[in-house]
Amino acid sequence: MFQLFVDRERELKFLEERYASGEPELLVIYGRRRIGKTALLLRFAQNKPHIYFLATEKPYRDSVKDLKMLFADYLGDELFRLAEIRDFETLFREFFQRKGSERIVLIIDEFPVLIEGYKPVVSIFQRLWDTFLSKRRDVFLVLCGSSIGMMETEVLGYRSPLYGRRTGQWMLREMDFLGIGGFFPNYSTEDLVKAYSVVGGVPSYLASFDARKTFEENLVENIFSKGGYLYEEAEILLKQELRKPANYFTILRAIAAGKESFGEIVNETELDKSLVSKYLSVLQNLNIVERELPTFSSIKAKTRIKKGRYTIIDNYFRFWFRFIYPNRGILESEDLESFMSQFKKEFNNYLGETFENICRKYILRKLVTEPLQEVGRWWHKETEIDIVAINNQLIAAEVSWSNLSQKEAESTLKKLEAKTEKIGSTKKKHYILIAKKIQGKSQLQNTNHSAYDLEDVEKLITRPSGNRKTH
Repeated sequence: MFQLFVDRERELKFLEERYASGEPELLVIYGRRRIGKTALLLRFAQNKPHIYFLATEKPYRDSVKDLKMLFADYLGDELFRLAEIRDFETLFREFFQRKGSERIVLIIDEFPVLIEGYKPVVSIFQRLWDTFLSKRRDVFLVLCGSSIGMMETEVLGYRSPLYGRRTGQWMLREMDFLGIGGFFPNYSTEDLVKAYSVVGGVPSYLASFDARKTFEENLVENIFSKGGYLYEEAEILLKQELRKPANYFTILRAIAAGKESFGEIVNETELDKSLVSKYLSVLQNLNIVERELPTFSSIKAKTRIKKGRYTIIDNYFRFWFRFIYPNRGILESEDLESFMSQFKKEFNNYLGETFENICRKYILRKLVTEPLQEVGRWWHKETEIDIVAINNQLIAAEVSWSNLSQKEAESTLKKLEAKTEKIGSTKKKHYILIAKKIQGKSQLQNTNHSAYDLEDVEKLITRPSGNRKTH
């Protein structure tokens, strides 16, 4: 599959600045599978002396031998290739004593696989760094991994032998919605929202969609068809990360179906409360689920696990557990017509939730000139506001995945004003409406009100030159 390299300017800048330091560097780069770690590191290293080593499941000495072959290729040294070297410590020392003075980028990808194969490897790298590598200015060592849990405990955790040795770290996350236009230069803004709602900002998933095909065609081919690239991807990834995934699947299905409170999840799954609490904690650590509290919540509320709402952060997992996992029987039988009929009825509501998240995470900050603080949802009893934020005033925003007439928009803003009064803030207030399409939008703008739709969102999206869309 052809892999585009889009966005990631901040990450590249971080790596370039570290490379320019001229000091010995030990960087830890990690993030979920398919997020683009390898593509990022290879793009960074492409015009620099570098060696890329991908750890695989094999005996420790075979891994040493594989890396020795790469070192020999770099040196152009056949005698080094034939040398009897049985451990990483000797291998690194011999290599660096033979190479020139040039600064070299050495990438060890999927480092957790090495750890699983030979636990002492962490201590070996700690000893190597302390006694040898940290004293050389030509060293630029990157330890990279997809197992977030293992990277955070075995490499970054305070009990790890490598604790305190890193000179920098970066957890690679999904791409910003506003940066995905490079994958789909001909998609409308609406179709970009749809694509992002299904696969999120994961570069590998975005690249699996053929930009020459419609969103619907890509959806059927990649996700709804058995054998498609994303048909079983969520299941595969979670089984790699979790030892006993069955209960996690049950919890994720419940959350995807709208059971967001702790009590609702317990009732829906019929699992013991202590187990649900434990599993939710693991899913939060893996950055699959987050616990959301109303904006302006007290510190006391933030420490109480039963308070708040649990949501699936990752759009692909959210989509998969909402539409694929509960319907595997229908999809396996290839009765796509029956499935699509029901899917189309539910997908618009799902898009509304996604668009609200996109506006909260990315769009509102671009539409408002003053820096925002504490951006999030607010709710109390039966009242809910899609977005509230603070700068020099209180901002309240309503998000609607609908085409609104001017009259409907005015009514929505009026209701928003009434709901905002329940927050009890004495700050000056500004009310914002963001919808798919708003008729008479300009008539709604005044000192207290702002209105935006996909036409305005389009102006914020990064597109290849000459591919700006009208909406």
